Amino acid sequence: MGRLNLERLMTFADGSYLAISTECSKQGEFSCTVYSALETDDRTAFRVVASHLFSAATCLIAQEHAYGWALRFYPRAAELMKKPPYLIWHGPQSITVQ
Repeated sequence: MGRLNLERLMTFADGSYLAISTECSKQGEFSCTVYSALETDDRTAFRVVASHLFSAATCLIAQEHAYGWALRFYPRAAELMKKPPYLIWHGPQSITVQ
């Protein structure tokens, strides 16, 4: 998957789960992607449920938008769903090479 900031929002009765990932664009805007995931013996299959609908100037605001969407999409799971903040990513770090 390559995303270090993937975090579970909730786990369903069948063992699949809903997860969120936050990314920062080169322009400094944050966006979240919501996935459904199912783990098998040696791998995890991810399916994008919603992508880049939740853009914002800060990581936390993007995550709050994604959480609100997930609540509307899975209303019966509201009590089980993890609330933000999730893993907060402040964007790429500048590296100075000497």
